[in-house]
Amino acid sequence: MMRFFKLDLTLSLKNLIPVIAFFGGFFWDALTIGRQINPSDLWLLGAYLLACGLILYWMGHRTNAHLLMTEMERLEASIRPEWQKKAPLFILQFLFGSLFSALFILYFKSSNHFLALLWSLGLGFLLVANEYIDHHYHRFTLTWALFGLCAILVLNFLLPFMLGSILPVWFYLSTLAGAAFTHYLRKKTPGCPGRAWPVWVIAGVLSLAYLFDFVPPVPLVERDMQLGLNLEKNNGEMLISIEKSPWYKPWRLLFNELHVPAGERVYCVSSVFAPRGISADLYHRWEHFDKKYGWQAVSRIGFGLSGGRQGGFRGYTYKQNIQSGEWRVKVETEDGRTLTVYNFTLYTEPLSDTHLELRRL
Repeated sequence: MMRFFKLDLTLSLKNLIPVIAFFGGFFWDALTIGRQINPSDLWLLGAYLLACGLILYWMGHRTNAHLLMTEMERLEASIRPEWQKKAPLFILQFLFGSLFSALFILYFKSSNHFLALLWSLGLGFLLVANEYIDHHYHRFTLTWALFGLCAILVLNFLLPFMLGSILPVWFYLSTLAGAAFTHYLRKKTPGCPGRAWPVWVIAGVLSLAYLFDFVPPVPLVERDMQLGLNLEKNNGEMLISIEKSPWYKPWRLLFNELHVPAGERVYCVSSVFAPRGISADLYHRWEHFDKKYGWQAVSRIGFGLSGGRQGGFRGYTYKQNIQSGEWRVKVETEDGRTLTVYNFTLYTEPLSDTHLELRRL
C-alpha cells in the first residue's frame, strides 16, 4: 500500500513540474523585464526570435534529409534515443513560451484601456496554449504561423525604438517586414516545408486591429495619471492637490470623484514612459457625457513627449469653468491611438482643505 502511495505521489509531482515551470518562467520574465520597457528587453526578444528561426531551419533540413534517405538509413535513424528526436521540439516550445511570455508582459504594460486589454489577453491565451500544442510543432504550417506572429510583434517594438518614432507607418511596415521575413525563411528552408499563407492572414488581421484601436501604441507605457487642483512645479517636481478617499467610503478607491469650486481650474497630469530616443506628440482629449448624445469631445490639447525618463515623461493640461457631470480624459497619440482613459464624476462645489492631499508626480 505504501509503495502505491509513493508511486502516486511521484506521478503527481511529475505532473506538477510543467505547471511550476510555466508559472516560474512567467514570474521570472515579469521581474526581469521590469516596470518599463528597456532596450535590453527588446534585444532579448530579437535573440529569442533568431533562435526560433534557426531551430525551424534545422527542423526543415532534417525533415528534408529524412525524405532523401534510403530505407536502411531511415531504419538506423529510427533507433536514435527519444530525447534526440524530441530535443528540437522541446527547444522550440521553450523559445515560443519565452517570446509569448515577454510579449504578453510588454503589451499588458501598454494596455490601459478595454480594447487593448482584450488584445493582451489574447496573447495570454497563446502563452497558455503553447504548453499543450508542442506535439503539433512538426506541422510546419502551424509553426510558421506562430513564428510569423512573434516576428511581427517583435518588430512592432523594435522598429519604432530604432527609428525613435511611433508613427502608424512604422507599425504597418514592421508588420509587413515580419510577414515577409517569415515567408523568406520558409522559402530558404530545405524542402520548403509547410505553408506561409496563414502569416499573411495574421498580418492583415493585425493591421485591422491596429486601425480599430485594439493594439496599444507600443512601446509607450502609461506610468501614472492624476486629476486635481492647484498644480505646482518646483525644482523639477510636480505637486497636485487630489481628493482623499475617506475610510468610510471604500468605493471611492474605484469610482473617481472630484469637487471643484466654480471657476477654478481642473488639472490632468499624465506620466508616460518611452524608451530613450523616442519623441512623440501626445494629447489629452477631454470628453463630457451627454445623456442624449453620449460622449462628446470638449477639447483636445497636445504636449510633447521625450523618452528616457524612468518615471515617465510628464505632461499636463487643464480645464476652467468646467460643468458638473460625468467626464473622461483620454491620453492618445497624434493619430488617435488610445493609451489610457481616466473616468471621473465632477461636482461644482467646494471641498474642505482637510479632504485634499498633495501628490508628487
